[in-house]
Amino acid sequence: QVQLVESGGGLVQAGGSLRLSCAASRRTCSSSSCAMGWFRQAPGKEREFVAAINWSGDTTYYGASVKGRFTISRDNAKNTVYLQMNSLKPEDTATYYCAARTMVAAATQDEQYYYWGQGTHVTVSS
Repeated sequence: QVQLVESGGGLVQAGGSLRLSCAASRRTCSSSSCAMGWFRQAPGKEREFVAAINWSGDTTYYGASVKGRFTISRDNAKNTVYLQMNSLKPEDTATYYCAARTMVAAATQDEQYYYWGQGTHVTVSS
């Protein structure tokens, strides 16, 4: 069983930055074999793909609404993936979820991920 624990959410003004972290347990999802992703869900909306990274960290994907503003990265020594969010907008307000799949290739569809964290909430005020 993989455990994912997100942190770093909070309240920020529009134009500001936040960095989310997601720590994965070693038991099943060793850092050398898990691709990771971030998704978000705002109240009343469907879950949306944000970003994904493959196991080696050299391939990344971004959702259209965050491309150029958000950066996903990982530190395999710490079993942690990060989401640096810059130039935040009120429409970025959502609960952000970390997800993992026990495959090396990154994916952009939520059904391709097997494990999910509890989420961390981000609020961007205007």
